[in-house]
Amino acid sequence: MFRLMTGRAGPSGFGSASTAEQVTQGIDASNITAIITGGASGVGLETARVLALRNAHVIIAARNMEAASEAKQLILKDNHNARVDVLMLDLASLKSVKAFADNFIALNLPLNILINNAGIMFCPYELSEDGIEMQFATNHLGHFYLTNLLLEKMKETANSTGVESRIVNLSSVAHLHTYEEGVRFEHISDNSSYDDKKAYGQSKLANILHANELSRQLQAEGVKITVNSVHPGLIMTNLFKYSDFLIRILRIATFILWKNVHQGAATTCYVALHPSLKGVSGKYFVDCNEFKPSRFARCQVLAKRLWDFSYKLVYEAEKA
Repeated sequence: MFRLMTGRAGPSGFGSASTAEQVTQGIDASNITAIITGGASGVGLETARVLALRNAHVIIAARNMEAASEAKQLILKDNHNARVDVLMLDLASLKSVKAFADNFIALNLPLNILINNAGIMFCPYELSEDGIEMQFATNHLGHFYLTNLLLEKMKETANSTGVESRIVNLSSVAHLHTYEEGVRFEHISDNSSYDDKKAYGQSKLANILHANELSRQLQAEGVKITVNSVHPGLIMTNLFKYSDFLIRILRIATFILWKNVHQGAATTCYVALHPSLKGVSGKYFVDCNEFKPSRFARCQVLAKRLWDFSYKLVYEAEKA
């Protein structure tokens, strides 16, 4: 907490006050192609901007194509040599996720980095078009399916280039505030006991569990792909559109803990690009330093159960 409040650097040399540009200073990513979901605004846009600044070829995956095109132009305005493309992706639709993956693979590009950044927060109860509670569907299940669909491309890229590929899941400290059982497998889309805050926490817990289980599987295969999860910090973005009044009160009470968007994208960019993390996988990062997540998040049994549960959901929907 002291480091968070003061911005004091941790063992990595970076801390809560570090910006995305600072943590990637001197890194040349010209041989890197990266997909960033939700890259049209907020932390995702800053992540896209900084990766493009470091010469990566950035693919912004977004539901709102107008916003994505505006984000691309914003990046190009300050960086005329930036390589940025946009592709349509609605994570709440498994059909859209499949279409995105097909469209990307058809481009015949390598894929070195996948940043599962997009998300929704504290929204009223709603079902996705696939009949899944919306926060779980968007924040976890869509990213789970997307990652699986792109995994072979990432393996091919790592094998052909000899360069380690990386997957980064954006989680949150909110993973601590979930349902009593961690993940409500038997009631994942139940309306009667829905709690918007706990449902968000459940989806963020799922992000960590997904990263940990995929990391375990890839390490067992000996594949040169790392998978980690991060908490970006408290940042005022459009994620808070469903709880504006509550968050404004919280922000006043905890103003010293909040970050700007440049600081908020730092941990993502650090985990995605920094050479010191070569071979580091299955970890959770806060303020560019490894951090111990919750008991649920560290449970391998829960992680494997979530994997099997998610796999069944997406591939049953695919067959439908």
